[in-house]
Amino acid sequence: MATKSKIEWTESTWNPVTGCTKISPGCKNCYAERMAKRLEAMGQPNYANGFSLTVHPHVVDVPLSWKAPRVIFVNSMSDLFHEDVPLAFIQKVFDVMKRAHWHQFQILTKRSGRLLQLSPQLPWAKNIWMGVSVESEQYTSRIDDLRATGAAIKFLSLEPLLGPLPILNLAGIHWVIVGGESGPRARPMREEWVVQIKEQCETAKVPFFFKQWGGTNKKKAGRILQGRTWDEIPVGAAV
Repeated sequence: MATKSKIEWTESTWNPVTGCTKISPGCKNCYAERMAKRLEAMGQPNYANGFSLTVHPHVVDVPLSWKAPRVIFVNSMSDLFHEDVPLAFIQKVFDVMKRAHWHQFQILTKRSGRLLQLSPQLPWAKNIWMGVSVESEQYTSRIDDLRATGAAIKFLSLEPLLGPLPILNLAGIHWVIVGGESGPRARPMREEWVVQIKEQCETAKVPFFFKQWGGTNKKKAGRILQGRTWDEIPVGAAV
């Protein structure tokens, strides 16, 4: 439930919750759903319920046992702000993150409405980074919700990018990650969409991280944009 990660913008993953339900087009070809079903078939006990939402209290304290500082993606296999995750459990996860102050935690959600609703009841700390996923213009309101939370560092994951985002309000946003969809049914991403976002980040002086082109063979497609990789991160980050 806690492993070294191959995700380019983090180091480890920690999954006190697994499983989810789909709420927007970006969820259509969910990588976590494919992986959960594979782990279920392999007999991994924490995936006995497949991709049905499941909380794992026995995993909550794990980061406290990691003594060396790490960058940790929280719930790569779920959404911490899913409506079926009790507030008390979310608060326990936040309490552990605050206590494990030597780590840097990164949380992503598509459920920005619940994030905003619960924000005043959560023990935010400087080492807790909060992000929202935005796949198209239809869901940019998630950015407004994020902006109004108590998170010290706020970031965007524009992945899978399914359309152009020509007008991004990046006020109060500290980092932008962009990536194309990968997997057997990956939908295409256009270079002009990525360049347009990069240029907006440059204007707003927001660090820009290009994760991948994606596609059916993401390794072959790589992550070169305009002749180079883009690995910018907020000042002081440990990625």
